[in-house]
Amino acid sequence: MKWTNDRSDNVDDRRGSGGGGGMLVGGGLGTIIIAAIVFFLGGDPSAILQNSATSSPQQTEQRQLSKEELNIREFVRMLTKENEETWANVFNQNGIQFRPAKVVLFESTTSSGCGIAQSEMGPFYCPSDQTIYMDMSFFNELQQKFGAKVGQFTVAYVLGHEYGHHIQNLLGTLDKVHQLSQRGSEAQANQISVANELQADFYAGLWAKQTDSREKFLEPGDIQEAMSAAAAVGDDNIQKRGQGYVNQESFTHGSSAQREEWFMKGYNTGDIRQGDTFSALLK
Repeated sequence: MKWTNDRSDNVDDRRGSGGGGGMLVGGGLGTIIIAAIVFFLGGDPSAILQNSATSSPQQTEQRQLSKEELNIREFVRMLTKENEETWANVFNQNGIQFRPAKVVLFESTTSSGCGIAQSEMGPFYCPSDQTIYMDMSFFNELQQKFGAKVGQFTVAYVLGHEYGHHIQNLLGTLDKVHQLSQRGSEAQANQISVANELQADFYAGLWAKQTDSREKFLEPGDIQEAMSAAAAVGDDNIQKRGQGYVNQESFTHGSSAQREEWFMKGYNTGDIRQGDTFSALLK
């Protein structure tokens, strides 16, 4: 993908700062694995984080960021700005006030408005502080453990998905999802979660389409990278690799095929009105 000249000031790079986490997530490896599966590219991780956090401080030495790490920061600042520009335009067209999200880059562990974040959880959005948290080592895991073809647009897709959760928060969708999830069975709550996650994938595709219309930043192979990442984090792929079999009733994010389908629907239509995954899936 082509880089633009736009940069956002809403990126907080905590890597190399020393003691960045302040606390560890307790509960042992089991908690980390559950968090990684349940909230892989997901929404609000506060339930696990707040219940698992301990008061044990983690100290790390301060260090200088490498040239590659500084380059990654600039890349994320660019992607963040392009999300801000595109979504501000979409909201303006629909007469809605837009507020940008913040993005935090960290390593190992850091504090968040939802509790203590740890890298094993993967990227997530915290509604409480309207912030996206990303440890960039996640992308190595995405390739090595889940079989994704990782490139620059993989990062763009993941950030676009998490920004999609921010859009849901601004539109009141996350509040409605929370309320609906409390009323029904676990199976119904899982279906609601799937619809929520697939809508974030739709928003990521919409962002790619509208940003490319404005900036012409896509290059051959970029969309294929997004599709590879979407397939890698499908519930069926994660379950096959983690437990050896698939239990569709326990899906919380959607199958690989569904994640690809809704990203492409967002990309092909570029129309926010076409992203009602809830009506499409909760019949």
